[in-house]
Amino acid sequence: MEERGAKDVRAFFEARGLSREIHTFGESTHNSELAAQGLGVMVGQIAKTILLMVDESPVVVVISGDRRVDFKKVKALRGGKRVRLAGPEDVTTHTGFKVGAVSPIALPAGIPLYQDLSLRRFAAIYPAAGETNNMFATTPDELLSLTGAGEQDLSKTGNTET
Repeated sequence: MEERGAKDVRAFFEARGLSREIHTFGESTHNSELAAQGLGVMVGQIAKTILLMVDESPVVVVISGDRRVDFKKVKALRGGKRVRLAGPEDVTTHTGFKVGAVSPIALPAGIPLYQDLSLRRFAAIYPAAGETNNMFATTPDELLSLTGAGEQDLSKTGNTET
């Protein structure tokens, strides 16, 4: 698959007539803690885009930066036998983005996409915008609208992680 990046995210917004500022940082924001520090927001406001493999099929979950995906919930939702975190090769193969740069928008068609309810705690959330050092601001409702994601409770209960 052709490598994807910020140009694809910008093209996605332009094709929809949306003007969005993509925040670019001098240093990497490839994990939630670094991204939150760079933006001056809570870790939970970072919308992590995680590729999982259900059996051998890709599934994307967008989840709050302070939560972890509950693989059992994903397994129940998708009906697979085995759920695992995708490795770097899987991420690039299925999304075209590098690990730490996967944007929930501008993904290739056909990958099931779910947005976790944990993001509802915040008015503003910040997903990656195609590079390991950039993000854009949005709201949970707008992100659902932009991605066509299904909204589900897929986080581990009482769990926080950065």
